[in-house]
Amino acid sequence: MSAAYDLAVIGASFAGLACADSAARRGLSVLVLDRKPAPGYRMHTTGLLVKEVADKLHVPAHLTRTIAGVRLYAPNLKYADLDAPGYYFLATEIQGLMTWLAGRAAASGASLRFGTPYRGTDRNFELRGTGARTRFVVGADGPASAVAREFKLGINEAFLIGVEAEFEGVGKVDENRLHCFLDSELAPGYIGWVIPGVNITQVGLACRLPGKPRLNDFVAKISALFDFTHARRLNHRGGLIPVGGRVPRWHGQNVLLAGDAAGIVSPLTAGGIHTALESGWRAGHAIADFLRDNGPHPGAALEPHYPRFRLKRMMRRALDANPPNALYNLLLGNPLFRAVAAEIYFHRRAMKSRQAGADS
Repeated sequence: MSAAYDLAVIGASFAGLACADSAARRGLSVLVLDRKPAPGYRMHTTGLLVKEVADKLHVPAHLTRTIAGVRLYAPNLKYADLDAPGYYFLATEIQGLMTWLAGRAAASGASLRFGTPYRGTDRNFELRGTGARTRFVVGADGPASAVAREFKLGINEAFLIGVEAEFEGVGKVDENRLHCFLDSELAPGYIGWVIPGVNITQVGLACRLPGKPRLNDFVAKISALFDFTHARRLNHRGGLIPVGGRVPRWHGQNVLLAGDAAGIVSPLTAGGIHTALESGWRAGHAIADFLRDNGPHPGAALEPHYPRFRLKRMMRRALDANPPNALYNLLLGNPLFRAVAAEIYFHRRAMKSRQAGADS
């Protein structure tokens, strides 16, 4: 006889674990399926948390390090330092962070099965190959969601492709800055970055498909700023980042999408952790209201809270136009451009921007 659950969550990343934790706290029986063998295994993310997430999540301090400001570089490697009083980012040890999030969901009562790929749901909502059935399904299984395809929901169609390497032993990195690089040749449609992480340095870049990010060329270029003489590459990761905004049909009768699967990722910054956690947490509560308390369908309840990113989709088109590097070199010296950049990074906080510096 099949084990019965109120909710099956497919995918144990940020959105899925937040959804499972939220729903289990509300008293639902929750099953989480993930094809990976362990939490955080080969995650395709930098793991960088904005302050808005850090203030709510309270990640254990040993899994994080604080970064106070941003250093934004033009293609000629001149830079401007951007700051917002009281604002910060958290670099995280991503596998430890995901293990912690999984532990929270389990402590709330969710049942987590890793190493269990999603093989579909039959007409009685039996989860094939699991010995379980459910009343409701959440697809939190990433930008190429199998749940979306099975239930004929909307799918992501616009992507960046990103790559990142972890190094130890990189020298001359200001550890109080998130280092971001504008470069239309190496990162068309996006940026490159250097993050002083938890006992490592994360170096990566992304570009709009069908382009290909050239990580080795990027490392060669920024070697003029940072010392890679004794650096050792530890890990390498890459993946797709949806930047088309919310998919057009993200819920059905007993199913909905959350996080990357729903396209809840900023088309401009490609930031998705904050929105994944928020959409997952709200989805868990909305499903509990629906199943336990005769509340509205979760799709209707969540509609005001799943952003459409209208302005950011317009700004994405400007990035996709791929401004020439010569223009970026000019713009970084412009106070208005620096103010707009600071507003993007610090989410409308009061800001100040230092003058553009000389070549490092």
